[in-house]
This record gives sequence, structure tokens and C-alpha cells, in this order.
Amino acid sequence: MVGGPLDGIKVLELTQIVAGPFCGVLLADLGADVVKIEPLGGEGTRVNGAFIPGESKGYHSLNRGKRSLVVDVQQPDGRALVHRLLPDFDIFLINMRPTVPPRLGLDYETLRKLRPNLIYIENTGYGDHGPGASRSGSDIVAQAFSGLMAADAKVDEVGAPLLIGGTAPADYMAACSAAMGACAALFHRQRTGQGQKVSTSLLLAGMVMQGGSIGKLPVADAMSVDPTFQRVLAARAAGESYERQLAIRAEAQVLNKAFRLWYGGYRVKDGALILGSLTPANQDQMRRALGIEDDPTRGPDFNALDRANDAVVDAMKERIRAIMLTRTMDEWIAVFEREGAPVSKVNFPEELADDPQVQAMHYMVDLEHELTGPERMVGPAAYFSETPSGTKRPSPPLGGHTDEVLREHGVPDAEIADLRARAVIG
Repeated sequence: MVGGPLDGIKVLELTQIVAGPFCGVLLADLGADVVKIEPLGGEGTRVNGAFIPGESKGYHSLNRGKRSLVVDVQQPDGRALVHRLLPDFDIFLINMRPTVPPRLGLDYETLRKLRPNLIYIENTGYGDHGPGASRSGSDIVAQAFSGLMAADAKVDEVGAPLLIGGTAPADYMAACSAAMGACAALFHRQRTGQGQKVSTSLLLAGMVMQGGSIGKLPVADAMSVDPTFQRVLAARAAGESYERQLAIRAEAQVLNKAFRLWYGGYRVKDGALILGSLTPANQDQMRRALGIEDDPTRGPDFNALDRANDAVVDAMKERIRAIMLTRTMDEWIAVFEREGAPVSKVNFPEELADDPQVQAMHYMVDLEHELTGPERMVGPAAYFSETPSGTKRPSPPLGGHTDEVLREHGVPDAEIADLRARAVIG
């Protein structure tokens, strides 16, 4: 049977929460043998929302495809055990603050002495050097620091910032970047024999997703970005509210106002619909679907940058809103799709597992967990025509593979028993 594209690659993972664990999932889906090192009590996400002791839905989704090896790396004997196993692994994956791995003897410089062609994948909050490197990070903190949160421009009932809900964009982007880096480093090693360290961070992941806003292009920025943002900074200096600062920044988005007539969301009878026009042809498809023949914002003569035209755009917005409320999601989908227009109903995530398109593409995988029974999880992020991706292995029970992994790497049973008696392993 043909294995995945990374069949035969061995990954030793010491990670927690989202970014590191999801990178491990991506590598496992590509066929790698991923062994996750956990502390004696288990990784923290095991207990967050646990439905039975030590098992949570979040842990299952972020650790499927792996084996669990319980080692107390805070103990010298635990670290020595990791060092002993390390030469048999191709990749070491870690997501800790930069100051922690050297203290534990699990940094790149230490581990590369044990395996010179090791690929060391490191994810941190802010990077591995600089004035903020030692700061603790998490996705919500990265959203704030990187500008993602302000760009999303959501506030609660008292004007405080809200996180981008439902997911962890910096975590997942960092995980994808780390997995891409691992594959590229493996390719480089195959050609040259040389290992290397690959570094990602939550900060960088947040920045990568909004390069157009963060980047500096003076000839373009001078027209609208710089003058508006100077007003934002002045409002901040004057002690004006965060909500007011967001409102000032939004004024620079005037170009989007007419565009978002056809690229945004509308309420319908039974929920909401998203219009996804990217071209004038798409917009015309949507006008035909809605029966609008006299759109004053249509055509090259309409100046969306002229604030005098805001009232025209606002009136058109209200007209579309009223029309959209006359039908249900399914009714509108049928109308728009007859025109070939890009639209979607706004689904809840809980609906997707049973969606006909998701099922047709086999995007969900059926697994059987030895403690918790059957489950369906989102499958691999990419599919291959010649080397199958995905794994039938669910997330591991805590320490469920400790003896198995140690025996594979030459640790005799008597020593395993001694290490367990001294609580070096679990």
C-alpha cells in the first residue's frame, strides 16, 4: 500500500494549544509518524472542555493522527530520554517561548549535535529575538498586536475590542507556515544533506494575512492612508475611545463603500446571504438576479471616492436590503445561481459536516477512538492523486503509546518500568 508523501518521516513533537499541535496534524496527514511528548498530566487542551477526564473535542481535533509519549522533560532523566530518542527522528517540533528550550536542553543548537541534519521547527509568540521575544503569546494577543483585531473592527456593548470569533487565525496560519517550512526543509535536506531551523511566530502569521495594510507604499499611502491614520493617532493622543479611533480609520475605506454593495452580507427571510462579486460582470449578474436595471453606482463615470456620492450608495444599499428580505436563503441561492453569481448562505459551523458538498468531497474523516468511540473530524488540508493523505489514527489517549515508542527505540522493558516508577514517564 502506498503511503502519504511524507511516509517514513518521523516527527517528535513537544507542543501545546493550537499552532504547534495543528502543525503536527498537518504533517501526520501527509504520512509522517508524529510522536507527541506530553507531561504527566497531559497537554492543557485535554482538560479545556473535557467531556470525560483527559479528553476534549478540541484535543481530539488538534491531535489526531499522533501517538502519545508521556515524559517529564522538567526532570533531567526525562530530558536525557528525549535526547536518547532524538537521533531517530527527522523533525523536532516545538512551540515555547524562546527562553525555555535552552533551559531544558531542547534548543536547536543542543539537538543538532545529536542529529546534525535535524529539521527543527520552532513557533513562538513574537519571534526568537528582539525586545519582545520573551513575552508570552497566544492567538488573541497576536490578533491584538498584529493589527488583525483592529482591522476586524468589532467592539462589544461598551466599546471594548472583540476577538475574531470562532477560530484562531494567527495560530492556524502559523501552523500552516510551519508545516510548509518543514516540507521545504525536508526537500532541501534531500538535495544537500543539510538540516536547519525553521522559525515561525504568531506575530508574523498575523502580519502575513494583512500585508496590504501593514506594508508601506508611500506614493499610494499619501493619498488616503497616511492622512487618515494621522487623525487616528491624534485621537489616541487626545484620549478618545478605541471605538472612535476605529471609526476614523474606517473613513479611509470609502473606496470600499460602493464595492461592498456587491461584496458583503445581507439578511434574508430565514438567515443571511453573502454576495461575493469581484468583477463588473459579477455585479451585473447580481443586478439581474435582483431585478435592478437602474443602479446609479454602475459604470466608470460613478466616483466612489467623492463623499458627495455617499448618499447615492446608501440609498442603493437600502434598496438591496429590502429586496433581499423578500426570500429565503435557498430561494435566493437558486435565483443567483441561475445567473452564475458567486453567493453563499451563511452556514453555522455545526452544519458543515452533513453538507452534501462536504460529503461529496470526503472532507470529513470517520475515526474510532479507543476511549470515546466513533467520531467525524475534518480531514487533511490537501489531497494527492498518487500519495494518499489523511490518517485513520484518532487523537491518542494520554501516554497510550509510551511503551510502544520506547521499545521501538531500544529502551528495554526493565528500564521502562524503572522510569515509570520514578515518574519520569507516564
